[in-house]
Amino acid sequence: MKKILVFIIELYQHTLSPDHGWFKGLYPAGYCRFTPSCSDYSKEAIMKKGAVKGFVVGVWRIMRCNPWSHGGFDPVETISKIPALPADRQETSNK
Repeated sequence: MKKILVFIIELYQHTLSPDHGWFKGLYPAGYCRFTPSCSDYSKEAIMKKGAVKGFVVGVWRIMRCNPWSHGGFDPVETISKIPALPADRQETSNK
């Protein structure tokens, strides 16, 4: 399933994407307000988090891309099974 979704995203990137595909010449400074682009973000999320969760995270990112969004650097976060303790609690947990 992951390979199919990644293939679809790569097909989009090579054809219709304003940042990667045929229309890249229309937007020489780039079109996406986020870094990495939404398609790169979705592809990375699918590879890191799996097909279902990565797809949902990618769709959420695309929904955040709107004229009122400030954009900027927004990397895919890695999944951690055990949440890290805050710095102030790490000292007391060792006692």
